[in-house]
Amino acid sequence: MEKDRSATARTLNKALPFLQRYDGSTVVIKFGGNAMGDDEAMRSFARDIVLMEQVGINPVVVHGGGPMINEQLSRLGIMSEFVNGKRVTDAATVEVVEMVLSGRVGKRIVQAINAEGGQAIGLSGKDANLMVCDQADPELGFVGRPSQMNPAILRRLGEAGMIPVISPIGAGRGGETFNVNGDTAAGAVAAALKADRLLLLTDVEGVKGADGNLISELTQARMHELIREQVISGGMIPKTETALEAMANGVRAVVILDGRVPNACLLELFTEHGAGTLIKG
Repeated sequence: MEKDRSATARTLNKALPFLQRYDGSTVVIKFGGNAMGDDEAMRSFARDIVLMEQVGINPVVVHGGGPMINEQLSRLGIMSEFVNGKRVTDAATVEVVEMVLSGRVGKRIVQAINAEGGQAIGLSGKDANLMVCDQADPELGFVGRPSQMNPAILRRLGEAGMIPVISPIGAGRGGETFNVNGDTAAGAVAAALKADRLLLLTDVEGVKGADGNLISELTQARMHELIREQVISGGMIPKTETALEAMANGVRAVVILDGRVPNACLLELFTEHGAGTLIKG
C-alpha cells in the first residue's frame, strides 16, 4: 500500500510541469470510434475531460457517431448509396444523422461528463451559426465542408466553466442542414479557437512507419513525404490532412492517438512520452 501511494505521488510530481504548461490552454478532442460504444470507456473518457477542466484546461469535445447512424438507418430501412466510398446524404438521411448525432450520441457524452462532476452542454454547428457550411460535393448531397466559423459561443461557454460537446452538423447558407465529417469538424473548431492541441482519438495507435512501428513525433514536412511514399494511406490520410489543415490555420500541434487506451488524453498531455503521434512544426 505504501509503495502504491509513493508511486502515485511520484506520478503527480512528474506531471506538474505539464499541468503548468497547459494551464489556460484550449484543447479540442475529437471523440469517436469503438470507445463511444463502451460504457466503461465512456466513463473513463468523461473523467479525463472533467480532470482536464479542473486543472485549468479549456476542453472542447467534437464527436462522431458513424456506427450509430448506420444502425438507425438500418432500423428505418433507409438504404445508403456510396460514391467513391463516401455516403450520399439525401434529405431523409440527413434527418437521421442530425437526430442521432445531436440527440442520442451528443446527449450521452454530455450526461457522462456531468455524471463525473463536469458541466457539459451539447450543441451542434447550427447553434449560434457556429459552423456555416457549403456543399462539399453535389454528388454527395447534404454533406458539408465548413466555410465560416463563429466560435464566440464556445468562448462564452468556456468562460462560464462549461464544457462544449459539439455534434458535426453544419448550417447551410440557405437554411440547409449539412452532415460534416467528424475529423473535419474538429479541425475547423480547433482552428477557429487557435487551440494549443487537437487530439484525434482513433481505433489505431497513431501513424506508423514503413516498418509497422508507431512514429511518436512527426514534422509536417516528414508527413508529406510519408504520404507521397504511400506509407501513410487509406483511412489515415483524411486524419493527416485534417492535422495539416488545422495547423496551417493556427493550431499549435495535433496528436493522433488510440482512443481505446484508458486515459489516452491524460497520457498525452501530462506525461513525458505522451501517446500516439505528435505532429508539429
